[in-house]
Amino acid sequence: MRTLLVMAQHVTLAESVRAALNPDQYRVVHRMHVADAEPLLHQGVVDVCVFDADLAFAEGFWGLGKIRQKLPQCPILAYTEPKTWEWEEEAYLQGVTFVLTKPVRARLLNGLLDRLLAAPASPPPPPPQTVFAQAWPADPAAHAAESLHEASRALKVLRDFSPILTHSLHAEAMLKQFLLLLREIIGVNRAAIFLRKPLRPFGHAATMEESRRLHSACALGIPFGLLEHFQLTLESGIGGFLHQQGRILRRHGFQGADPEIEKEFELLGAQVAVPMLDRETLVGVAVFDGRLTGEPLANPELELIFHLLEELGLAVKNIWLHDQLAGNHEMLADILRQLSSACVVVDRDLNIIHANKAAHHLLTRPGRRGSELEFSDLPQLLGSRIYQVLKTGSGLAPFTFFPPDHPESVHLVSIVPFQRHHAPLPSSVLLIAEDRTQAEQLQRLEIETANLRLVRSMADRLAHEIGNTLVPLATHQQLLKEQYKDPAFRESLETALADGMRRITRLVNQMRFLSREVPDAMEAIPLTQLVSEAFDEAQEQQPARPGRLECDIGSPLIFLNGDRAALRHALAEVMLNAIQANPQDPKVEVCATTEPRGGSAARVEIEVRDNGEGFTAEAAENVGKPFYTTRSVGLGLGLAVSRKIIETHRGSLTVVSPQPGHHGVVRIALPSDATRLSTS
Repeated sequence: MRTLLVMAQHVTLAESVRAALNPDQYRVVHRMHVADAEPLLHQGVVDVCVFDADLAFAEGFWGLGKIRQKLPQCPILAYTEPKTWEWEEEAYLQGVTFVLTKPVRARLLNGLLDRLLAAPASPPPPPPQTVFAQAWPADPAAHAAESLHEASRALKVLRDFSPILTHSLHAEAMLKQFLLLLREIIGVNRAAIFLRKPLRPFGHAATMEESRRLHSACALGIPFGLLEHFQLTLESGIGGFLHQQGRILRRHGFQGADPEIEKEFELLGAQVAVPMLDRETLVGVAVFDGRLTGEPLANPELELIFHLLEELGLAVKNIWLHDQLAGNHEMLADILRQLSSACVVVDRDLNIIHANKAAHHLLTRPGRRGSELEFSDLPQLLGSRIYQVLKTGSGLAPFTFFPPDHPESVHLVSIVPFQRHHAPLPSSVLLIAEDRTQAEQLQRLEIETANLRLVRSMADRLAHEIGNTLVPLATHQQLLKEQYKDPAFRESLETALADGMRRITRLVNQMRFLSREVPDAMEAIPLTQLVSEAFDEAQEQQPARPGRLECDIGSPLIFLNGDRAALRHALAEVMLNAIQANPQDPKVEVCATTEPRGGSAARVEIEVRDNGEGFTAEAAENVGKPFYTTRSVGLGLGLAVSRKIIETHRGSLTVVSPQPGHHGVVRIALPSDATRLSTS
């Protein structure tokens, strides 16, 4: 079992490390100060030391030196906040093996420990006198070749280590760590990395100007004030050359005379520029100066740096994609969270992966412990519908739901499957429950208000019409005792009674036919006879001047199947309207034609024309509405009652749009008696 010593002021880091490791393989010991860890350091039982950056700031780098003095071969891992970069270079010089960013990532930590503890311990460095006692090779070229070989081998080690860096999700910190390791291995003097603009949430591309510029991501040995206002571009200069050529660019090896490239190299104090690719496109540009000793970087070193930057380019692109995915997820979660409707997302394993505040309020059972919503908390109706959608992959029509714990509320529920292309079944479903309680209450109030307005209007019209009918009757009733023996009075009384009975009977019939939804009795009615009876009934309602009827039915054997009294009343109301169109010379024209409908029953079209001035545009639009009238008497229910009767017989009534110089036309379509037509 390996022993890890965690040096931290707080126990949080030790607990995080302990949770990330296998307790059967690692023992984690926590100490707050180096003095407290002296017994462990003297015994040499520590395999790896984990150092907290906060402790480094508290005790300085004295603690690191003390640990390195006691345990010269022990790897040291330092954890720091993502933005704390100032002390990293000094930490590496003090002997820190790796600098990691918080929080503790289990996969990264286990991978590092496996490599550090599996590798054989390197031999201790020779004493100083041995180094000074060594003689330089006699051949300087051989010494240079050996140094180059050692540097190349170190870069290969760095290349093997680079996949570990891809676990980081902070691009700037990862690149900063890469430059520090590069300086430690080959002693780079100055270096800077420029990156393109990352992807925006929901895949929105940056503007053309932003997509062609590269901003500084990290640097070593270059003033921050310079990089704050300095950018590269893909149009020209260093960025333009690397974007077009895709190869390494040396300052003194560039043959083309490009003053902008020379100016950018001079401002950055760099000697070479290396493209950072993701194996497809240019992600960024890295510029380097020579070594700390003033020597330039060799071609094999630059080639290996090129391959390392390619791995980093893939890592940076993955970080951008992760940030984009995280941003999309956060935005969608915020959208669902802010919706007033209850939203629940359920995956194929019946796990609730998202539920907003409204969903918790609606679906959480009273007295339940815990804040997380589970699938078992859903009512049986919703759970069964969700399971059905997950198993079949087909959505359901919205349905009404009454929550068991809130029976007074009404919700409109929709269940939508989330299904990828070419996938047989959805990966998850979204349940949306919209609270329709207030909307239903408002709708009921509107219906009640409309009904009250209709009742009020009907009561007003009926009271007015009945009052007009009762006026002559009341007048004759007052004079009945005094003038009953007068023949003229009795004749006037008889006329008033007949007129009152006729008007009241018409009102009663109109109310009765308006209340019916289906005909009372069905019988075969000859159309010729029905038209004649309807004209006589209309004449009774307008006895002042007799009208003329011109009937062109075509065949006397046309029959209608329906309620005789109702159809007669409907035609009588239409004819009465035609008679009243020209009271001085009333004339009604009726023509009828049959129209076969394939395999279905034939239809009869009846047109009723008057000889008046025709309907106005306003009257043609509103004449079928209840209580609309252009006269001072009557309820305005005539054509409304006719339309209701015709529609209960599966027919239609249409007022033909007025045309200049034409009379009024009302067209009625009714199904005919197919048996009678075929017999004829």
